[in-house]
Amino acid sequence: MKRFSPEAIRADRRGDWVRLRTLIVVRWIAIGGQLTALLIAQTRLGIDVEMGACVALIALSALVNMALTLVFPVGMRMTEPQVTTMLLFDMTQLMALVALNGGLDNPFALLVLAPVTISATALPLRQTLIVAGAAVALTTLAVNFNLPLRTMDGVELHQNPLLTVGFWIAILVGIGFVSLYARRVSVEIHLMSDALLATQMALAREQKLTDLGGVVAATAHELGTPLATIKLASAEMIDELADRPELAEDARLIRDQADRCRDILRSMGRAGKRDNYLARAPLIEVLREAGEPHLSRGKTVEFSVAEGLDPADQPLIERRPELIHGVRNLIQNAVDFANSAVCVQSDWSRGALRLRICDDGPGYPAHLIGHLGEPSLRRRERAEEQRPEYEGMGLGLFIAKTLLERTGADVTFMNDPGTTEGGLGGALVSVEWPANAGLIHDPGLRPQVETNPHISS
Repeated sequence: MKRFSPEAIRADRRGDWVRLRTLIVVRWIAIGGQLTALLIAQTRLGIDVEMGACVALIALSALVNMALTLVFPVGMRMTEPQVTTMLLFDMTQLMALVALNGGLDNPFALLVLAPVTISATALPLRQTLIVAGAAVALTTLAVNFNLPLRTMDGVELHQNPLLTVGFWIAILVGIGFVSLYARRVSVEIHLMSDALLATQMALAREQKLTDLGGVVAATAHELGTPLATIKLASAEMIDELADRPELAEDARLIRDQADRCRDILRSMGRAGKRDNYLARAPLIEVLREAGEPHLSRGKTVEFSVAEGLDPADQPLIERRPELIHGVRNLIQNAVDFANSAVCVQSDWSRGALRLRICDDGPGYPAHLIGHLGEPSLRRRERAEEQRPEYEGMGLGLFIAKTLLERTGADVTFMNDPGTTEGGLGGALVSVEWPANAGLIHDPGLRPQVETNPHISS
């Protein structure tokens, strides 16, 4: 399987996410809210608002919105610098209104967290730090440079200075906490989204390969009789044209080309012609098909059954693309890290199916076992610690785990102590399908035996 480059899923290279229409609509909502707050403060609460300066700031925001609507198509995707500029403008306009109306004595100062949250969700780390730093600076300025709130009677409204300092500290802490929390959640969501997309692409590719194998097998089956007829007829023509060498040579050419067509059909989709045409196949054959791309990589890959079972009694299972691709990824990972040997051991009983894939490599690092199967490992968690030449972010195991779980399997990653039957002392992946997964379909090939304790996960 082709490796997925870490560069392909970096959260800072996702392209342009935010549409201009979204920011314009949000800004109109903010403008409406600001006007409403000013009117209520003056008419209902009796606060002497600096209406001229405040309306000018709100009008500036409205003019910017109208200009953007006229100059740019509202459906365009904005670049990261453009989104950053928009957020900085909105935040500056908001904090200017707050400074004109009491500074941190104004509870609406808390809204400075909104642009920071949007930045942490939609922008890379560098731009998020810029927006958060601007929020800290503007909040601090609003503490020291502001016009006090006054009632219509001229009475200044001040809260306790200790509460003002506490409110300032709370906003700063909120900026840091919201930035970190929103960014972490956003990055994980987008990593999962990219990983699921990679899984869907891998499954689609496996489905295409399976379908292609079926087409090849069907073609070979349909063309087998005509090619045999051509070959038989050409052989008879060669015998009858013994006295006409030039025509006999043409007949031989026809026979040779028929043989060539037969060989081509046999070589196309070698595994597919064997069993891709079937919806079900013997268990070990399906496992061999899954591991076939990695059988010639210099490592010994052994396919076996658990102790007490006869390979001749192996069940027929569905040849699901999810199963084949998932097992292939697990075998590939085992071959990548094995020193010399990989063991693929299967066990079945009463409609249930179990699979162990182990190798004689160094095993999984202890601190990674709980994270295996996640879509992306942080740099300090990756396999480069033990294999500097190995490049990966855990996507292969994530894809394998996701695909196998879609077939109803339970996948467990662990290290093999080397004391169990077939154990090699390296990494171990245990895959188990319960009877209700419906993977085994031939009742005649379901041995009624007890579960082998060596295969249990």
